[in-house]
Amino acid sequence: MTEGIRPTGVQLASIMPYGFYKVFTARDLDAVVAYLRSTPAVGNKVETPVYKAAIHVDVPPGAEKPMNEAELRDPIKRGFYLVTIAHCLECHTPKVNDRLDFANSLGKGGQTFRGPFGESVSRNITSHQEKGIGAWSDADIKRAITEGIRKDGSRLKPPMGFAWYARMTDGDLDAVVAYLRTLPPKE
Repeated sequence: MTEGIRPTGVQLASIMPYGFYKVFTARDLDAVVAYLRSTPAVGNKVETPVYKAAIHVDVPPGAEKPMNEAELRDPIKRGFYLVTIAHCLECHTPKVNDRLDFANSLGKGGQTFRGPFGESVSRNITSHQEKGIGAWSDADIKRAITEGIRKDGSRLKPPMGFAWYARMTDGDLDAVVAYLRTLPPKE
């Protein structure tokens, strides 16, 4: 299948963040396909989409191609892989002209999200000592990821998916923390 093109020949909308899935290992992609094929079919005829703007798909730097299993043995690369497929940098990188500013502001935070939870602003997850998580302990970072509790004890708001991440293994959390520590400090 051509990148971003459905079997019908129609471009996928950019709301389907397939740019973040280019990094999938062959094994993980096979697992996703196997899972999808295991779910019962549901009839859902939809109209062919009409896009009124150009479609742009953001791809985090370094995630342009699938990773291999050997790369995943490196904790930092594994952390990058997990952060990418979990969309961490999609929310924690600000947008400029409606595009994620990976080149200048990777992990800097600042995106505003509104919903039934009120308003939430993504936090800086770079290694900056004051503005980011550079002064946080590994345990502080893991607690924020899995429990939604900041270093100061205050609660994170949605859309932070800490309930989804609560079942991550210790090894995967260690890898995520190792990768986050490599993000250059941003104010």
